[in-house]
Amino acid sequence: MTEKIKSIASIIEKIEPVDPSWIDKAKERTAQLVMPTRALGRLHNMAERLCAIRKTLRPNLKQKEILIMAGDHGVVAEGVSAYPQEVTPAMVQTFLADGAGISAISKHVGARVTVVDMGIIPELDPAALPHGDRLVIRKIAAGTANLAAGPAMTRDQAKQAVMTGFSLASERIEKGVDIIGTGDMGIGNTTPSSAIGAVITGSDLSVMVGRGTGVDDDGLAVKKAAVEKGIAVNRPEVEDGLDVLSKVGGFEIGGIAGTILAAAFHRRPVMIDGFISTAGALIAHTLCPAVRDYMFAGHRSEEPGHRAMLDHLGLKPILDLGMRLGEGSGGAMAMGIIEGAVRVFTEVMTFEEAAVPDKEA
Repeated sequence: MTEKIKSIASIIEKIEPVDPSWIDKAKERTAQLVMPTRALGRLHNMAERLCAIRKTLRPNLKQKEILIMAGDHGVVAEGVSAYPQEVTPAMVQTFLADGAGISAISKHVGARVTVVDMGIIPELDPAALPHGDRLVIRKIAAGTANLAAGPAMTRDQAKQAVMTGFSLASERIEKGVDIIGTGDMGIGNTTPSSAIGAVITGSDLSVMVGRGTGVDDDGLAVKKAAVEKGIAVNRPEVEDGLDVLSKVGGFEIGGIAGTILAAAFHRRPVMIDGFISTAGALIAHTLCPAVRDYMFAGHRSEEPGHRAMLDHLGLKPILDLGMRLGEGSGGAMAMGIIEGAVRVFTEVMTFEEAAVPDKEA
């Protein structure tokens, strides 16, 4: 089906909002469950939204996958990160070796992890790495250009990034993945994410730019200056998601946006991770507002701008645990919560089935 999809416009054309009548049908079943009315709070809302996404009262989340998009960033030359760029490929290899935070959490919730080289600087050979079959090479370039000096990428590269994410996520969904999660890796990537967030939400840089990997006060000032300069030099068009992505974004952020479009296209839920993933969600939402219906916000990051991003999208985070690791870790942890919501919806007896008296009318 997706082999015929050759453009972002053709993807968007086929994405529709969820049918609210399915939420009403799901609420009718929730009201019959053998418990006080809506006793499990937002868990009911999650399950009902899943019913609407999948158009069924028997949704399941058996097959889960996290797509970690990796890319390097030219803006690191401005001194915006506390860590060197060599960390990016080192962490990619750590993911493959099952030694990262996302590795432990994904095992806990039963999710497969795939890492995608969207544009890291080094050339990695999957055949030479442990579990290299979980590394997909789709390198657009060896890192973006410095957004503080000009566009981070060309518009064609931005389109390529989005289409790559769409294609890879579609392949997995067509093979049976029930829910897909977004993850990221790329030293310096909170800087383009801050720029995207500031442009699309209209938030002040004092709100949107945080410490990322842990820069000190001087580093934070440098980072704010880089974002401010990048926006001033590039003048991204807020209504044009591809323009924002190309001028101040990252290859992995484009891949995340494409993943979200794929989920909506195939009517599957997509679990959004933290700050960088939500920058990708902002791009996807700008391209196609209907994708919001398919997104779940896994958690609220400690990055100060993440709240403004989620508010702009109208998403309420499932978890708020002070996490700021990235990698897809918060979203993966939230997959366990949403799966629990589905099991309650599908497995808990009704009052009639349990022969328990319902409340009086």
